[in-house]
Amino acid sequence: MEVLFNLLIAYFCYVQKQTYTLTEATRKLEQYCAYQERCHQEVRQKLKSMHMIPEAIDAIIVHLLKHNFLNEERFAKAFVNGKFRIKKWGKYRLASELKKKGISKYNLNQAFKEISELEYIETFNILAQKKMASLSDANSRNKKKKFIDYLLYRGWESHMVYEKANDLIC
Repeated sequence: MEVLFNLLIAYFCYVQKQTYTLTEATRKLEQYCAYQERCHQEVRQKLKSMHMIPEAIDAIIVHLLKHNFLNEERFAKAFVNGKFRIKKWGKYRLASELKKKGISKYNLNQAFKEISELEYIETFNILAQKKMASLSDANSRNKKKKFIDYLLYRGWESHMVYEKANDLIC
């Protein structure tokens, strides 16, 4: 019974701290990056969770960059396009999230060039109209607060939000 118990403990320790060779980890990260765009921070975190040593992490990241599996400008563009078009985030929220991921200001600006000013304003107006239609509060002050809080949370510029709130809510 004791031998079986020790074997189970050894197995669980092995499963929890599985190690990878440099080649295995590189292949695994190539698949990880090919599945969807990743930033350096996500890749580094994944490698740390795989219990890779710092020298191996650096070597794998260099390999991924060299073979174009990892590209932060491409990641920033994909992130901005996705979050803007699907979640309807404004530029402040997009910039904040990308800064948390360690994306440079240059890559951030390149990503924002993907959104036309006309599309940006049109999306804002549609989102504001939908939110306004969904609010059923009789008190105009509460309605205005909910409207403003919703749009500011999504990262839209405050001057746009307050101007739209004043236009739609008396």
